[in-house]
Amino acid sequence: MSEGFSEEKIEVAIYKDEVKKLLKKYKKIKKYQRSSIFEVKTMNGTETYVSQLIKEAEGNGETLST
Repeated sequence: MSEGFSEEKIEVAIYKDEVKKLLKKYKKIKKYQRSSIFEVKTMNGTETYVSQLIKEAEGNGETLST
């Protein structure tokens, strides 16, 4: 299993409070992606939250691996 993210391993010049907020948001999105509600919404085509984030990231030229 991968090590995942933790604020101790980050070596950039930003505030730890901002990192904590970002990690909290990331974990909430990943939990939503593992939920059955996400699966149902994906199957019937009404899921928009994660798909918008993916489109936004692709528009910025970032690569995504899931």
